[in-house]
Amino acid sequence: MSLKIVSITPEFDPTVKEVIKKVGKEFGAVGEGYGPSDPEVENMSRYYTLDNKSRYFVALKDGVVVGGCGVAPFVEGSSTCELKKLFLLEGARGLGLGKALSNHCLDFAKEQGFTQCYLDTLSNMTSAVRLYEGLGFEHLTKPLEGTLHNMCDVWMLKAL
Repeated sequence: MSLKIVSITPEFDPTVKEVIKKVGKEFGAVGEGYGPSDPEVENMSRYYTLDNKSRYFVALKDGVVVGGCGVAPFVEGSSTCELKKLFLLEGARGLGLGKALSNHCLDFAKEQGFTQCYLDTLSNMTSAVRLYEGLGFEHLTKPLEGTLHNMCDVWMLKAL
């Protein structure tokens, strides 16, 4: 088995969109207020660019897209970034890809000068919450002001 992480390019857009929608549905993250419904999902490579200090990484298992994760400014001009859209197909979980993808994003965020990283997720994504805790994210009692994902029920922050 070969595992590889690469930056998103346009040819990955349709498959990444499928993965995000499929995994979102699996965990009930469907509709307004959830990440899979964000407009950027339609064309991830156009949204995640160095121009806007963001990056999306794609996980490949034996050359096939099995997930991804991104990082972008929480709001334009902020020193806080957001870890975004970590989604892995069921067969790609437990292989260390979530941690590797997250670390790629956090390293990129540090290179871009961000001082902290925010994320929001769902409490039923228990493996993801444990991963984030292991990476040093701390739970918040409420979302950061300005979050788009008002249906999420777990909010976390990590100093970079």
